[in-house]
Amino acid sequence: MDFENIKQLALSKGCTVRENEPMSRYTTFKIGGAARLLIFVPSLSALKALLKKCDELKASVFVLGKGSNLLVSDKGIDSVVIKLDGDFKKMTLVEDDTIYCGAAASLASLCRYACDNGLSGLEFAWGIPGSVGGAAFMNAGAYGGEMKDIMFQANHITRSGECGALTGDELGLGYRHSAYAENGHIITGITVRLHKDSKAEISRRMDDYMQRRKDKQPLEYPSAGSIFKRPEGYFAGALIQDCGLKGYSVGGAMVSPKHSGFIVNNDNASCDDVLKLIEHIKSTVKDKFGVELECEVRPVGKL
Repeated sequence: MDFENIKQLALSKGCTVRENEPMSRYTTFKIGGAARLLIFVPSLSALKALLKKCDELKASVFVLGKGSNLLVSDKGIDSVVIKLDGDFKKMTLVEDDTIYCGAAASLASLCRYACDNGLSGLEFAWGIPGSVGGAAFMNAGAYGGEMKDIMFQANHITRSGECGALTGDELGLGYRHSAYAENGHIITGITVRLHKDSKAEISRRMDDYMQRRKDKQPLEYPSAGSIFKRPEGYFAGALIQDCGLKGYSVGGAMVSPKHSGFIVNNDNASCDDVLKLIEHIKSTVKDKFGVELECEVRPVGKL
C-alpha cells in the first residue's frame, strides 16, 4: 500500500497525520496496537480528496469515531485510519425543533446542545460514550429510546468520494443496526427532529439517566459498553450472571462484578484476553441455556 503518497496528499489538504499510532489511545477499552496511518480530517473537501486517492490506490480505509464500540487487535490496523475532525464536529439549529450535527461530535455534546436550545428527545443518549456518527451507524439506544426515534436523515460520502444522503426508511434503522452496516458509506452528519420542552425538565431527565448509569454500570473501568446484543426474550447480563461468570477473568479482561453484561479492562488486558473471555462466555451460556449470544462490539484489525 502506498502510504507515503496518501500521507503527502493528506498533509497538503490540511490534515494531521500520525504514523504507527497506538490505537489504545483512541478506544474506550484502552486496547489496541498501532494504526499504520492515522489521519485527522478537518473538512469535507479534504475527505473527498483522501477517499478518492485511497480508492485509486485500492488502499483499505477504516473510519474511527470515539472508539467506544471497538476491540482493536493487539497487532494493530494495517490500513488508513480516518478520524473526522474540525468541520465534522459542528452543530447547527436548522429550524426551531431541528438540529444538524456533524458525525465527529460526541453524542454528549449533541445532548447538551439540544438541552441548551430547549429541545427534548435525546435525553436517553446522555452518557453514551460515542460519536454522533457511531450512534447513527448502530442506532444506539438506552432506557427505551434510540436514534431512530429522532433521526430522519444521515448525510454520507461513499468510499470513492461521492456525497449523498439517506432519509426515513432508507436508513434501515433496527436494533443496533442501520443501512450503513451494509452499504459501507461513511456518515458525515445527521439531522435530528426533537420537540420543545423546558431546559430544567430536560436537564432533570438527563441527570436521572446519568445517575442510573453510574449506579448500574462499571464506568470506573475501561470497557466497550454492553459486550453482547440483547437476545430475544432474554437479557445478556442476566444470562451471564446466572452462569456464575460475574467477576470471571481471562488475563486482564474481566466480567464486571457490577454488571455482567460488561467486560472491563481490569489489568492491562490484551485484545486476545477479551476475545478468549467472549468465547468462554458464549459457550457457557450456550451450554447452560441454549442461547446464542451475539457480540455488539466490533473486532477490528489483524486478529
